[in-house]
Amino acid sequence: MMLVFAIFSFFALFIFNSLTYRLCMQTEMSQEKQPNVFRTINILITILLVSSYVEVVYT
Repeated sequence: MMLVFAIFSFFALFIFNSLTYRLCMQTEMSQEKQPNVFRTINILITILLVSSYVEVVYT
C-alpha cells in the first residue's frame, strides 16, 4: 500500500508543480516571489498527502 501511495504522491507533486509553474508564467510573477509560491504550494500539498495517507491507513 505504501509503495502505491508513494507513486501517487510523486505524480501529484509533479502535476501541482507543473501547474504552479504555468501560473507563475501566465501571471508574469517576479523571480523573487516564485520560490515562496512553490514552497508554500509544496508544503500544503505534502500536508494534504500525509493526512490522506494517515486517513487511508488508519480507517
